[in-house]
Order: sequence, then C-alpha cells, then structure tokens
Amino acid sequence: MLPPDKHLTIGSMLFPGLDQIDLTGPFEVLSAIPNSTLHVVGKTKSPVKDFHGLNLVADMTYDEAPDLDVLHVPGGPGQQALMEDEETLNFIRKQASKATYVFSVCTGALLCGAAGLLKGKRATTHWASHHLLTYFGATPVDQRVVIDGNWVFAAGVTSGIDGALHVAALLRGQPAAEQIQLYMQYQPEPPFDAGTPDRAPKQVLENARNAVSKLTADRLATAKKISAQLGIKV
Repeated sequence: MLPPDKHLTIGSMLFPGLDQIDLTGPFEVLSAIPNSTLHVVGKTKSPVKDFHGLNLVADMTYDEAPDLDVLHVPGGPGQQALMEDEETLNFIRKQASKATYVFSVCTGALLCGAAGLLKGKRATTHWASHHLLTYFGATPVDQRVVIDGNWVFAAGVTSGIDGALHVAALLRGQPAAEQIQLYMQYQPEPPFDAGTPDRAPKQVLENARNAVSKLTADRLATAKKISAQLGIKV
C-alpha cells in the first residue's frame, strides 16, 4: 500500500477495436481510487470505435502522457492490429519501466508480451488466447486474476473489474477497495453458469470457439513470429 498522501497518476490505454468493458469496467474502479487522477491515453485524441461500434475519446496522446503510477492495458480484437506497432509497444515499454503497477486486461496481456515484457511472468488472459502466453515467455495460469510482482493480469472482459479492485487494494488498502466495490454494488449473480470454458455447455463452447477461430489463428501466427524475434522457444 502506498502512502495516502501520494497522488497517483493512472493511465488507461485506448485504441480502435478494443473491448470497451476492458477499458470502462476497470475505469469505474480506478477512477474512484482516493487521491488519484485517471487519464485515457491513445495514439490520437480523435474518437475511435470499440469493436462493437461505441465511440470513445482519449484525453491525451502517448507523447502527452506523464509518467504513470499505474498503466492499464485493455484488450479486445483491436489488439491484434497493434502487435507490431512500435509506437504503441514503445509506449507500453516506457511506462511499464517506471510504473508502480502494470495492469493488463484480457488480450492486453498479448500486447505486453509483444513488447517483450512477459518473460518469466505468471499471467492470464482471455480463455481463447490463454495458450498463446507461452509464446511470449509467460507461464499461463488459469485464474481470473493473477498477480506477479508489480504486474496484475485479469482474464477475459469482466475479469477486469476484479483485477482493478485488486489494484485499488494494493494501492490504497482493502477497505478502500471494498468501499469502491460497495458503491458499484459489484456482487455478481450471473443468470447462467456458462462463464468459463469448463462450465459452459459443450455446444456453447464449440460455437464460441468457432466464432473467434479466425482471430485466434491470426493471433497464433503473430505470436509465433514475435516469439522467434524474442528468441523464445515453445
């Protein structure tokens, strides 16, 4: 836990085609952390669309961003287009080298891996891409949230809320995180028991895998390419 009088600067990355919940779920938590300022940071301050078409706007560019105490890296299908984007990868490297915590959500972990930052780390990501973590030198862990040193990894989509609450507790203590949770009335009671591959009905899982098969194949090809560049043998 950091001293309560230390002001925290938090940055959440924004890019086209991200899953907005990877951004906005944690935003709800991180923006409520006492004595902190949260910025949404992107390559441009022009509006971009999430992969369902929701317009979102960054309030500062990579170059304008100060050194961040927390770097929040969301995921979503748009992550794939940035896996070899040096401007984005350099921003992640620069900020991660100084941040108190780096927090990835969903396939944001793959962006961190493409930046060469996952070697030797225990990590998680969305279930459809979980097997790709080894190509970046990480050890995949099948948990909703994984904490390894100053890295916090959340699995798919809504897991980002859980991960953000962990970050809040690490920064300001458990009571502060619990107060945020209570304000949000975050006590999930899903209507169906189908939220993970091991619990979803077989046909539901098969349909879900088929729906992302092309993207998963593209991610695998990119992961293999980057793995070779990083000198990681899988």
